[in-house]
Parts: sequence; structure tokens; C-alpha cells
Amino acid sequence: MRDLPILTLVTFLPLVGVAFILSVRGDPLMVARNARNVALLASVTTFLVSLGLWFGFDPAGADFQFVEKAAWMPALGLSYHMGVDGISVLFVLLSTVLIPVCILASWESITVRVKEYMIAFLVMETMLVGTFCALDLFLFYVFFEGVLIPMFLIIGVWGGPRRVYSAFKFFLFTLAGSVLMLLALLMMYLEAGTADIPTLMTHDFRPELQVWLWLALFAAFAVKLPMWPVHTWLPDAHVEAPTAGSVILAGVLLKYGGYGFLRFSLPMLPDASVMFTPLVYSMSVIAVIYTSLVALAQEDMKKLIAYSSVAHMAYVTVGAFSMNVHGIEGSLLQMLSHGVVSAALFLIVGVVYDRIHSRDIATYGGLVHRMPLYAAVFMLFMLASVGLPGTSGFIGEFLVLVGAFQANSWVALLTAIGMILGAAYMLYLYRRVIFGMLTKDALKKITDLTPREIAVFAPLVVLVVWMGVYPDSFLSIMHASVEQLVDRLAAAQADVALSPLALR
Repeated sequence: MRDLPILTLVTFLPLVGVAFILSVRGDPLMVARNARNVALLASVTTFLVSLGLWFGFDPAGADFQFVEKAAWMPALGLSYHMGVDGISVLFVLLSTVLIPVCILASWESITVRVKEYMIAFLVMETMLVGTFCALDLFLFYVFFEGVLIPMFLIIGVWGGPRRVYSAFKFFLFTLAGSVLMLLALLMMYLEAGTADIPTLMTHDFRPELQVWLWLALFAAFAVKLPMWPVHTWLPDAHVEAPTAGSVILAGVLLKYGGYGFLRFSLPMLPDASVMFTPLVYSMSVIAVIYTSLVALAQEDMKKLIAYSSVAHMAYVTVGAFSMNVHGIEGSLLQMLSHGVVSAALFLIVGVVYDRIHSRDIATYGGLVHRMPLYAAVFMLFMLASVGLPGTSGFIGEFLVLVGAFQANSWVALLTAIGMILGAAYMLYLYRRVIFGMLTKDALKKITDLTPREIAVFAPLVVLVVWMGVYPDSFLSIMHASVEQLVDRLAAAQADVALSPLALR
């Protein structure tokens, strides 16, 4: 397996599907049917190939594995350099799991420009996987920014009534931060004389330079995560995006920010990360409490879940900047759990929206009488979002709070308030949609989950229970890489403690 260029295969296999879809000709119905079939086959094949990363990964190794390197622009010292470690390999697998789910979920709901829609998702898969595999600064930037194009089109072409406004808002917010990130990457390249990410992770940048580099990178990653107060693009994007667009946006794209902090800010700029930890803590605590309260006030199901995503992703930054093993591992597991649970919750909304064409909570009530299987699946993901023990949501939040308590007990206490508020808004949503009497005429003929919808939810159910019952199968993969990162951060914490004015 290690002799195969498996990362290249996983990254670019979806483009083979794109080539086949582009060659499809015939009447519109046949083209749409073939585009769906090819997209599903290409994405499932990509997932099956990506399983080689799971089975072939050595959890005892902290260094990058499955490394591939070839000259790209040798005159500039840039290379096609790919590899994964315990931090990135699980995000590759998350991406390859969710794309087939998105395609299957769109099977009947997308009827216009089906060919182009499937191409957009396959191109997006290449960009997502490439981002988590790239070990060259500018190769990373190409993939990181490349994902904006298909996501912009998915929201802008197949979205709701305000899709154009939401698509441009999403694009401009994320692009503005990314421009500053590009300047930071250029400065790092010029300062260190290399664009090689593993080399830069051990390079000691000058303390005063670290401050400006950290702030420039923070502008990009905070928007992507998204952190308060630059989160305002997310609810609009979620509400207007088609169901599958919301799934991949919440499931993978939001993880770009957390991954960026763990891959760039913390290891490359450790002194500045220590210095700015109070800022990150403050923004995260505000996000947890404020956006949870906003979620409680929502009457649109998608908006409620969108604001809950902001609150849950704030746990990620609290855990990451606790700078200890428990916190960072909790941050990673929280991202993986949120990627599955939030994706499932948007699919849950999509099921009833396809039947009733409304996202208003008041439209529903008593669905358990007509949709018992739907109610059971919804309950599992709702409880996972709340953080019930035995589900994926619990272990991530628990480890984040343990790590935060070791670093700052007040931050841990304030962050824990989000768990109480999270239970309030999710139980509120579930009670109003599922329980009560079935009084509305529009709901009296609503049907339960179809075999296709069961197939969509099945892998997500398995993952939520698996992560909740046996989290060590995931924690063991990331542990060595996290320990290596923590060792580097510990040295920076000691330096800043001895010389607190060094960065001023």
C-alpha cells in the first residue's frame, strides 16, 4: 500500500468522474441519470481507496506518512509534496465519507443542472482532500482557495431565494481573510527560504515577526471556523444552500479553520499563539454563550442548527489553545464529531423540507405519529449534539473541558455553560417538531424515511455510535502527532513565561 501514490489517487480520483460526466451526451433525463450514477460511483470508489489510509497508518509515528514528493516549480523551491499525520488523516477520511452521502442525499431533490451539480461536488472533493494532504505552502493555498469556487456555485445556483446574496457574502468574507493568509505565507516562505510545511513547523521565526504572521493567519482561520464576530456569513449560507451544500459546509469546510490553527498557527508560531491565547479564549467563550442564546430564539430549523455550529466550533478553539494533550485531542475529536452530527442534522431538516417545503419549526409537530423511524434517527443525532455519553459529541466536549480546566478553570466553567444551553435549544427543537398531537393537515399524509434516506443516514449513525463507544480507535491515531505538537508548545510557554515582554 505504501508503494502506491495513495494520496494522489484519493485526491484526484474524483476528477476522473468529472471527465466521465463531461463526456455524457443524450437527452436531459439520461444525462442527469448518468451524471448521478457516475458521481456516486466515483465518490464511493474514492472512499474505498481512502480506507487504505486508515488500515495502513502507523499510529505510533508522529511524522508524516504516505509521503509523495515531486518537483513542481524547482526554480522557486516549490514542490508537489503530499503527506498525512495523525492530525490530518482523519479529516481526509471525513471528506471522503461525506461526499457520497451528499450525492445520495441530492438524488431526487436536485433536478436542474444535475450534470453541473455533480461536477461541482466532485471538484470540491478534490480540493478538500488536497487541502488536508498538501505539505507545500502554495500547494496548500491552491487547494484551500480552490474549494471556494464549487461552494460558491452550489449556493449561488442551487440555493434558495436569497442564494446570490448569500453566495457573494460567503465568498467575500472567506476571500478577505485568505488574502491576508497569502501575505503571511509569502513572508514565511521568504523568511525561512522554503515552502515545505514540515520544515516550517520546526523553524524558529523571530518573535516580533510571529505576531504579525499570527494575526494574518488568524484573519483567515477565524472566518473559516467561523469565530465570533466574523461568523455572520454562516447562517445566511446555510439557510440558502441546498441540503447537501449545508452538509459539506458544516461537515468539512468549517474544519479548515481548526485545522489551520493546528497545522500553522500553533506549531509554526508557538510564541505568538501563547501570547494571543487570552484573545482566543475570550472570543470562544462569547461565541459559546451568545450564539447558543441566538439559537434558542430561532424559528427556522436550519438557522438554529447553523448557530449551534458556531457554538460547537468554539469548543474547538478552546481545546486547541489549551495547549495540552487532552484539549487538543478533544478539539480534533470535536471537529470530527461535529462534522458527522451537524451534517446529519442538516440532512434531517432536508428530509421534511423535501416533503413539506418549509423549514419553520411552527409548521411541524407530532411527526412521531407518522415518522417513527425518522424520529428515532433525529433523536440520536440530537442527543449527540447535546453531548450524551455514548455518542460522539460527549467525548470531544469532555476532553475539551478537561484540557481547558488544566489551562484555565474560568474558561472551562464558562465554556461548560454552552453544554446547558445546547441541551436547551436542541431539546426545544426536537419537542416542537417530533412530539405533540398531529393536528396539521399537511402532515397527516407525510411518509417515513425511504430506503435511499436510510442509506444516507446509516453510515452517519455508525460513526456517531462508534466514536462515542470506542473513541480510542480515533484518539490512538492522533495521539503521537498531538504529543509532538504539545512538546513544541510547552517550550514556547516556558520561553514566554521567562521573558513575557519578548513579543511586545
